[in-house]
Amino acid sequence: MGEAAEAAKKFKGTFDTLHSLIYFVPEAEEHLTAAGLRPGRMTYFASRSAPMGAVKADVVAATFYNFNPEIIERHIPCAWTLATPEQITEARFNAVDAALSRLLGDEIHAETTAEAAELAREATDGCRPEGRALYAGHASLAWPEKPHLVLWHALTLMREHRGDAHVAALMLHGLDGLAALVTHVASGAGFTPDMAKSTRGWSDEQWDAEVARLANQGVIGPDGDLTDKGTDLRERVEAATNAASEGPWRHLGEEKSTRLAELCRPLSRAVVKAGAFPRAMTASR
Repeated sequence: MGEAAEAAKKFKGTFDTLHSLIYFVPEAEEHLTAAGLRPGRMTYFASRSAPMGAVKADVVAATFYNFNPEIIERHIPCAWTLATPEQITEARFNAVDAALSRLLGDEIHAETTAEAAELAREATDGCRPEGRALYAGHASLAWPEKPHLVLWHALTLMREHRGDAHVAALMLHGLDGLAALVTHVASGAGFTPDMAKSTRGWSDEQWDAEVARLANQGVIGPDGDLTDKGTDLRERVEAATNAASEGPWRHLGEEKSTRLAELCRPLSRAVVKAGAFPRAMTASR
């Protein structure tokens, strides 16, 4: 496997931790509610979709993919009446600034952090917007000035670039949002069913009906785990996702990709150790 493919495959474990902390740190709700949003789910849906502008709920549901659209409709477009997308995006960056300052301490000013930011930004030159609506929205934002925010924004761009590719791979392999979530859970690589239903807004009835449908297709077995057919299906989805996510790593090249991983790995470990994520999530990492 080439370096680009390997980096794409390992994105979640090596790099995504530094992006995804924004969904769990208290600074996020603090700054986003100060901007006018209501606490809870609204801060997530609005802050992640704000770079696309004041879009309707069905646009957010289409790009977020595995959330119950009914849950999104409770918060979008209402969020845009409470704060503009520009205000929300500014609040999100401020939250990241505060959170990383707390979690990384003096390390935030280290030369290695600035080096990681420079490399990550260079990698994003290999990202392409075609067919990637959520990525394109985030890519339209102005770059921040502080190195740790440059690093976070660059990793966010690569994360959304990969996420849009994952949605395309799921559609290509016949998995809609709920089926994608159910099969991910059945693979044992992610949420428990209860957590998936709770965070993504699906009822027990909706979930059970989808499990039954996938079982009839031979994707999920009687024990609730993936069958060989289901495992093959998920592996093909991941392979397609990785193949469509190699652009930034090919652009950066093997030596620089390796160096970026070396720089980000201790930062990721530091934010986890400092308590950026709930204990249950930390234990599963």
